[in-house]
Amino acid sequence: MPELPEVETYRRFLEEMMLQQSIVAVEVKDPHVLAVDEDTLRQALVGCTVTGTSRLGKNCFLLLDSGPALVLHFGMTGDVGAYRHEEDAPRFTRVAFHLASGLRVAFIDPRKFGRIRLAESVGHYQQAKKLGPDALDITAEELEHKLHRRKTILKPLLLDQSITAGLGNWIVDEVLFQARIHPERTAHTLSNAEFKDLHQAIQLVLHTAIGHEATYRDFPAGFLIHAREWDDSATPGTDSHLFCPRHPDTKIEKFYVGGRTTYVCPRCQQANR
Repeated sequence: MPELPEVETYRRFLEEMMLQQSIVAVEVKDPHVLAVDEDTLRQALVGCTVTGTSRLGKNCFLLLDSGPALVLHFGMTGDVGAYRHEEDAPRFTRVAFHLASGLRVAFIDPRKFGRIRLAESVGHYQQAKKLGPDALDITAEELEHKLHRRKTILKPLLLDQSITAGLGNWIVDEVLFQARIHPERTAHTLSNAEFKDLHQAIQLVLHTAIGHEATYRDFPAGFLIHAREWDDSATPGTDSHLFCPRHPDTKIEKFYVGGRTTYVCPRCQQANR
């Protein structure tokens, strides 16, 4: 599933391909991904120039010189691509934006859970969807203010997009591992220092993921993500990736928190602190 790092990578790609380009046609190959009437979408986009891009959590925006913003949500399998000729169109292209340059930008989605819609602005969309500040933008003080009175376990709170937008399941596991905090700690038990550690871990994980263009096998060996069974890239040919990178004799535990698969080091992240 595309998480914040993937969507930020998509945003940078779209900015490179579409900035200051005029949209001359909107080709809808499968209207299932549209959350807006097809004719309305064309009327809003055709003839407009892309003046910028933005991102809020897992949502990507194309900003236009007039009219509403285009909102792209990538669902479980969404992606973007570019091509010039129909025979080169990526498989599962659902919508193609034709640019004046001759380039076509594809919204790709094999499982068709992604959505394309219009919004008056990023701010209006954030308010309508009740999204919190972007996880890259939230300050340590804001994070503590939102959480310090909550008598709820921490992991579901961090996944709550109304608190901060953009943290997905594996990211929250990684953040809590880097901050050495158990996912079942109740938020109100965290100290000021732990809230600062939590915020620093959010920044570390997101910037690392974005810097590697969300290619998980390239993440540092000290990241918990390698403990997920499918990724032995940090220790190829062995099962060492199933153990804590800080404590090689301690196996990473897997269980469920709030119905979500969760990975924890029982030594680094003690439950009863």
